[in-house]
Amino acid sequence: MALLPNAFPDDIAVQAQPRLQSAGTFRGLVRRHSGKVALWGPVTIFGLIVLACFLGPWLFNLPAYSDGSLSQANLGLGAPGHLFGTDPLGNDLLSRSFVGGRVSIEVGLGVTLAGALIGSNIGMFAGYFGGRVDTIIMRLIDVQLAFPALILALLISEYLGPSEFHEGIALTVLTIPNYARLSRAATLRIREREFVIAARIMGANRHHISIRHIYPNIIPSLITIFPITIAIVMLVEAALSFLGAGIRPPAPSWGNMIATGQTIIQTTPIDVIVPGAFLFVTVFSLNLIGEQLRMRFGR
Repeated sequence: MALLPNAFPDDIAVQAQPRLQSAGTFRGLVRRHSGKVALWGPVTIFGLIVLACFLGPWLFNLPAYSDGSLSQANLGLGAPGHLFGTDPLGNDLLSRSFVGGRVSIEVGLGVTLAGALIGSNIGMFAGYFGGRVDTIIMRLIDVQLAFPALILALLISEYLGPSEFHEGIALTVLTIPNYARLSRAATLRIREREFVIAARIMGANRHHISIRHIYPNIIPSLITIFPITIAIVMLVEAALSFLGAGIRPPAPSWGNMIATGQTIIQTTPIDVIVPGAFLFVTVFSLNLIGEQLRMRFGR
C-alpha cells in the first residue's frame, strides 16, 4: 500500500511528458504555418485578382467591355449571358470590372514603382550628403506634404487633362515624399555603419558607396511600404475617376464604374457592388501583405 502513492504520480509524469512535448510541437507548427498563411493567403488572393483582371475576359469568354447595346441596359444579376448583369449602356458588368481592374492595377503598380525609384534616390541623396542639401530637399518635401493629397492630385489631373498617363503623373507626385523620407531615414542610419566608413577610408567615391553599400541596405525598408502604397494609389485613383478627374468612360476603371452605378443604385445596386467589392478585396489583401512584410523585416 505504501508503494502506490509514490508509483502513481511517477506513472502520470511519464505519460504526461510526451503529451506536453507534442503539445509544444503542435503549437510551434501552428505558429509557423499561421505566419505563412498570413502572408501567402493575401498574396494568393491578390494574385488571383490580377490573373482574373488580365486573363478573365478570355478565360471566361466574356463579351467585349464596350460592345453593349441599350436594349440590354441595366440587366440584373444572373441575366442570360451576363453573370453580374449589365451597366446603363448595356455593357457586361463583369467584363468591365476585369478591364477596369486591369487599369487600376497598372496605375497602382506603375505609379508606386516610379514613386519608389524617384523618391528613394532623392531621400538617399539628401541623407548621404546632409547639410544644406538635406535641409533644402526636406523642406521642399514638407511643403508638398502640407497640401491635401487628393486636392493636389485633382489640381494636377485637371491641369494636364483626364487620361491614364496624366493621372499616373499626378499620383506619382504624391508617392515621392513618403519614399524620400523613408530612404533618407534609412540612409542616415546606414552611412555611419562600419562597412560604409571602411569603404570611405579605402577611397571609394560617393557614387560607388551609394550604389554598392547604401542602396541595397535601404531596399528592405522600401519593400515594407510597397504593397500599402499600391493600395493607397488605387484608392486615390478610384477617387479621381469617381470625381471625373481621372479615367473617364468609355474606358473603364473601378472608380468611374462606381460613379456610373451610383445613379441607379436604388434599382440596380449590383453596378456599384461588383467594382466596389473588387476594389475592397484588392486593397484589403495589399494591406495585409504590407503588414506581414513590416513584421518580417522588423520595421
